[in-house]
Amino acid sequence: MAMTETVTSKSMVNIPASIRERYGIKERDRIVFLETDQGAVLLRVPPLNECFGSGRAHREELIRTVRELEAEHRREAEK
Repeated sequence: MAMTETVTSKSMVNIPASIRERYGIKERDRIVFLETDQGAVLLRVPPLNECFGSGRAHREELIRTVRELEAEHRREAEK
C-alpha cells in the first residue's frame, strides 16, 4: 500500500488514518525515523508501560548479559 502526503512549510507530515490505525499510532505517541539504504523508515516508539514485562521470556539471557557488562566495566575501570 502506498500513500502520498505533502510536507508542510513547518516540516510536518500528516500520517494517514489507515496507517495510524493499523500500527496503533495515537496522539502524543513518539515516532523514530531510521535511515536505511532504501530510504527513511518511521516506527512507533511504544510507551514504557507497554514494555513492562516484555523481557520475561528472555530473563536469564538478560541477567547474564547485564553481569557480563558489569564485569567488563569493572575490568576497564581497573586499567
